[in-house]
Amino acid sequence: MAFAVVAQYQCAPADADTVRDALRKMRELVPSSEPANLAYEAHEVVDRPGAFVLYERYTDRAGFEAHKETDHFAELIRGTVFPLLKERTITFTETL
Repeated sequence: MAFAVVAQYQCAPADADTVRDALRKMRELVPSSEPANLAYEAHEVVDRPGAFVLYERYTDRAGFEAHKETDHFAELIRGTVFPLLKERTITFTETL
């Protein structure tokens, strides 16, 4: 059963370029370096400046936990994106 994560991020509009760049780098790194990753999609909300939605799918929850331990997650998400967020919502799901 696949494990999916839907994350919603909100940063100040002035920080959107930095967050966008970090998410684009993650989009390139995750699928090529994490065998348990099945999908990594980052979206920018059209009518809300500084708002982003991520959809990530892994073979299982262990794959997601391994994702959070990678160097790119530490640098780009924990080190760059998280400090700029005003709001963050995470939803965990499993495939029916």
